[in-house]
Amino acid sequence: MSQTGGGGDKRSGTWHRCCLWRGPATMDSAEFRRRGKEMVDFVADYLEGIEGRQVYPDVEPGYLRPLIPTTAPEEPDMFEDIISDVEKIIMPGVTHWHSPFFFAYFPSANSYPALLADILCGAIGCIGFSWAASPACTELETVMMDWLGKMLKLPEAFLAGQVGEGGGVIQGSASEATLVALLAARTKVTRRLQAASPGLTQGAIMEKLVAYSSDQAHSSVERAGLIGGVKLKAIPSDGKFAMRASALQEALERDKAEGLIPFFVVATLGTTSCCSFDNLLEVGPICNKEDMWLHIDAAYAGSSFICPEFRHLLNGVEFADSFNFNPHKWLLVNFDCSAMWVKKRTDLIGAFKLDPLYLKHNHQDSGLITDYRHWQLPLGRRFRSLKMWFVFRMYGVKGLQAYIRKHVRLAHEFERLVQQDPRFEICTEVTLGLVCFRLKGSNRLNEELLERINSAKKIHLVPCHLRDKFVLRFAICARTVESAHVQLAWKHVAQLATSLLATPRD
Repeated sequence: MSQTGGGGDKRSGTWHRCCLWRGPATMDSAEFRRRGKEMVDFVADYLEGIEGRQVYPDVEPGYLRPLIPTTAPEEPDMFEDIISDVEKIIMPGVTHWHSPFFFAYFPSANSYPALLADILCGAIGCIGFSWAASPACTELETVMMDWLGKMLKLPEAFLAGQVGEGGGVIQGSASEATLVALLAARTKVTRRLQAASPGLTQGAIMEKLVAYSSDQAHSSVERAGLIGGVKLKAIPSDGKFAMRASALQEALERDKAEGLIPFFVVATLGTTSCCSFDNLLEVGPICNKEDMWLHIDAAYAGSSFICPEFRHLLNGVEFADSFNFNPHKWLLVNFDCSAMWVKKRTDLIGAFKLDPLYLKHNHQDSGLITDYRHWQLPLGRRFRSLKMWFVFRMYGVKGLQAYIRKHVRLAHEFERLVQQDPRFEICTEVTLGLVCFRLKGSNRLNEELLERINSAKKIHLVPCHLRDKFVLRFAICARTVESAHVQLAWKHVAQLATSLLATPRD
């Protein structure tokens, strides 16, 4: 097809104005309606039939490059060809996170209301860095974060309300939230120390700052320290893989004696390895007493706190300066949607606020509005609160609670199956939707079992290390997972274990 097809020759003066915008094969609204319906059908068929797909792909690294051209097409391709290539080229390399046989990592939230909201988000296409950039984008986010905070029964100090000093913001990930909190804490302590000692340079302060987290904290916490240019020290966890007051206090006293400046603590609720919980009721008062910023990372477990029977796991949040969890993990709001609250919004704004003339607007100094660009690392942001609004309204709190409870029940069902087999052991308490288990025996034996499980590609698991033990993690993940899938998964694991144990060993 000619680049000027249908519109005449630009040089001859017969070029139609519309071709400057549409081009010969650009999708118009009529075709979008048709293709959009086809895409919704494709997505629905994919999700309905996902159980029949192999959960983990067979491809090797570099599989895709030989399957597609080395350059973009000069002429437009047909939509039908693109969709055909999705099945031929893309799907063979997809790990199906929403398969009911996917038990790796943690859940990745997915629901039809959230998908529909994302379509609307893409269509509106605003970049909500300020209130003026799209007032609804900012105001719905503020209200949705208050809705969610109330679902969690957060202390009033974390809610924006009409006149609150705190409030919530949607970050891209828990990693971003931790980094944002660390940078805000770093700015706050630097300004406090410089106010007390005007001759003190930022460099002199920075080299003495030290942050803390449990030795079970996510690697993103260590990365935040690396990016933030501060020392991060791991506090040894106890027998239940939790950070306790005594170990933290010991580290603080040692570091202060060496002239260091403790300023930031990350407490994890629901660690990635084994879903352990740092002791907030012990750690929190120490942080408040020592004037250290306390950030709570509850990326996975936070969703469960909407259930009254799990809310006690958040006791001690009142001591925190910031709190974060990921609705995009376990609350049916698809990625990305990481909910973060702060007690004092001025702590974030003070660290990140810059106001070039082209971003100023008439209302920003009124005290009535929020400019979320001051609450985050990037300038731009999507209309992500639409996903929360759709999901919360279409499921209701009771529907979301039922979803969480179902996953927890299934985890305990798998736990019971493991306990009934004397060859296996449960490695940590099963609190929510994660079961850590292993064959009784060597690490090498369990490594071989996991290799057989993932090579068979009937289910997908990932491991962790708990102290010196190699452990298999079984996380309830998919929205569609049922008891039958858990039963099949255990039968598969048990059969592979039987085969492995019958294999002669050196």
